[in-house]
Amino acid sequence: MSYNQPVRNLLLPPTEKRKEFELRALGLRDFAGVNGDQPLDPFALAQFARLMVVDFAAVEGLSPESRAHLLGAAADQWSGGACSQPLPNGWRLVILNPAHGPQRNRATLMEEVAHIFLGHHANRLAVITDQRSSKSASKSSGRMLARDYNQADEEAAYAVGAAALVPYAALRGLVHKGRTAQEIARHFRVSRQLAEYRLKVTHLWADYRRASAARTEHV
Repeated sequence: MSYNQPVRNLLLPPTEKRKEFELRALGLRDFAGVNGDQPLDPFALAQFARLMVVDFAAVEGLSPESRAHLLGAAADQWSGGACSQPLPNGWRLVILNPAHGPQRNRATLMEEVAHIFLGHHANRLAVITDQRSSKSASKSSGRMLARDYNQADEEAAYAVGAAALVPYAALRGLVHKGRTAQEIARHFRVSRQLAEYRLKVTHLWADYRRASAARTEHV
């Protein structure tokens, strides 16, 4: 297939956008000292990005009800994040959702590392007080939360982080060996959903489906 031709001795995804993400991801893997199909440990890499992962259980000031809500009914609404303001020593705090399990936590942390590596400005949450006209004009009410959000930065950080965890060349090799998505995920220590995301965005999904059909025929 034409899109699998080596580019400058590197096997890269077919689209220009994914090639750029892959090259940045390979830079991260090179910095971390891993190559080929070796799994990458985001927790080790976080040290170089000056990110300090804090156990959610150590967060103070949350009521038991709030803690139960964040880890229960609202568990799927947040995955983690880094504090926008660094500590005096330059490090940033990162909190990961313990309800998501180790594989998803690895992807979340890798995304935060990618933000640092790509030089992105941290998103910020701000409280805005809405001063409404009333008998007392000086009285404030109606508090709102506003968040800076850069969609391009978020897409790039997630894509580069995912590519660093599941590199294209190694992924393609495992697909051609007939590995299942679950086996690929286990190899790279990520979730099956992340493995399937990489198969789809790198245009390896059709190859994977053909390999899956071939496996079925031989059963």
